[in-house]
Amino acid sequence: MTPEFNLIHQFFTRPTAQTDLSIGDDAALISVANGMQLAISADMLVAGSHFFADCDPYQLGWKSLAVNISDMAAMGAQPKWATLAIALPNIDANWLSQFSDGFFACASQHDVDLIGGDTTRGHLVISIQIMGEVPIGAAIKRSGAQLNDDIWVSGKLGSAALGLAYLQNTLAHNLLNADDLALCLQALHAPTPRSALGLSLRGIATSCIDISDGLLADLGHILNASNCGATLDLAAIPCIGLLKASLENPAMQSYILAGGDDYELCFTAPKSARENLTKISAQLNCPLTLIGEIHAEKGLNVTYQNKKVYLSKNGFDHFG
Repeated sequence: MTPEFNLIHQFFTRPTAQTDLSIGDDAALISVANGMQLAISADMLVAGSHFFADCDPYQLGWKSLAVNISDMAAMGAQPKWATLAIALPNIDANWLSQFSDGFFACASQHDVDLIGGDTTRGHLVISIQIMGEVPIGAAIKRSGAQLNDDIWVSGKLGSAALGLAYLQNTLAHNLLNADDLALCLQALHAPTPRSALGLSLRGIATSCIDISDGLLADLGHILNASNCGATLDLAAIPCIGLLKASLENPAMQSYILAGGDDYELCFTAPKSARENLTKISAQLNCPLTLIGEIHAEKGLNVTYQNKKVYLSKNGFDHFG
């Protein structure tokens, strides 16, 4: 067995629960249930751009799959299958063991089978394609936001961006206490994909997106697809205490609105859904917060204490 196939066999071949034919042949075979559509998405993580090359491999394994599961959640799809293509500078058994443990911990928690992929030598790059099922016609699209819809987000925003700023030494270290720092680094390195929430939003949310590049950038995709505008209340956006206490600070505003790496869901829903969403929040133990409203006039406005908030950029841009 060649080193490449030995690597695949040792670190990435695990039993599959919902796959007809998995790793070991030229292609995997899967069966989609009757009445279901196949939802497919792909994400690439590049060392130096999306993560530090020396970051914890277990956390990297978890995050590489979690950010893809987040895409399924945004569509209201049940994640089921994934492929993994990875370029490695060398074969480091200890690194691969930890990376695969993190990957499969996330896969096990969300019932995802790894069904194939590829390995090669090169600069560290991780590319994952994820597939899931959603009932025909039930997928939550970006294009469904309606006039006067509420705008909601899950969890807290800005924590991952704070954690990154701390690691890059662009944030004074004395600003974050130990507990908040731990929360921020957890949000950055091991985000929790809101899969159960995405499934619960079927038939309730009119549009949805996961927040990867920043709230303003990603909500902007909904507004463009739905041909509408929105107004957000900065004070309503959920965040940790340091951010909440510094909302007048442009840097803190940027972490919340444009920092990215949150992997929370931003969605729209009619006002008649408020009571139902409160129940869903309690059932899933997942905080949901109303932060704004959809309107007909194009554009995305953010206000704080009745004044408009202006940022130099709305989110992360790979080619910016």
